[in-house]
Amino acid sequence: MNLADFDVWARSELDAVERALERWVPADAPAGLGLAMRYGVLDGGKRVRPLLVLAAAQAVQGRAQAALRAACAVELIHAYSLVHDDMPCMDNDVLRRGKPTVHVQFGQAQAMLAGDAMQALAFEVLTPEVGVPPELQARLCRLLARAAGQAGMAGGQAIDLASVGQPLGEHALRDMHHRKTGALLQASVLMGAACGTTDAVAWRALSDYGDAIGLAFQVVDDILDVTQASTTLGKTAGKDADNNKPTYVTVLGLAAAKRHAAELRDAALAALARSGLTQAAWLSLLADKIVERES
Repeated sequence: MNLADFDVWARSELDAVERALERWVPADAPAGLGLAMRYGVLDGGKRVRPLLVLAAAQAVQGRAQAALRAACAVELIHAYSLVHDDMPCMDNDVLRRGKPTVHVQFGQAQAMLAGDAMQALAFEVLTPEVGVPPELQARLCRLLARAAGQAGMAGGQAIDLASVGQPLGEHALRDMHHRKTGALLQASVLMGAACGTTDAVAWRALSDYGDAIGLAFQVVDDILDVTQASTTLGKTAGKDADNNKPTYVTVLGLAAAKRHAAELRDAALAALARSGLTQAAWLSLLADKIVERES
């Protein structure tokens, strides 16, 4: 497999995700709520998390319908977190995915409700009446809830807000980002893997892959925040520095942060090599894409 093959695969998978989100995110929710929800999740974003779900599911010959639902559920959780993170009480940002943030477009109250509704919808998507066995539904819900809650994303965000203007060492920074960003990326891989059959060795290896690539994603985000313009990123560049937040660049320096991202990519690829899986090419190429991206 090469990058051209990957691009063809990714376009096809992302088209399927976009169609499913278009179908499952309601436009007719009361009082304009559906419009705010759809604005926050449709037609934007890199969709890295859905691709990780689908690539992992294909690596273990998993159930395609369950994997698509898991991919959309992860993206709904991610999108809701961005809607809330951008609000004035959190990061107070006005630009996301190249357009005004949800609270700028619809007001703070509607943005808060849209995020709440998107979070709930994620678990509704994971629990259809037919098509996904109940035991798999429960496993997927548990993986996603743990990654999104106090042990994962929400806990990491709490640490992030409490760390503004505070010195953080590399260990503390790693813990924060393992929760805030890494947990949901790791869960994306494991939710995909849960859609198929894995032995203990493969599951551990995929967990290690997700852990490494989740942290690499954040390291690269910190690098891009100081090296790219807002027009390239689709969000406000330099926001972390303006808010006096610790990042991998402020803690390690730019050159060392770039080396660390490459080391994490190598660790992810080494984990894949330990997995024993013979159809993990898309996961391997995703690791390269995540570290080499420019936005």
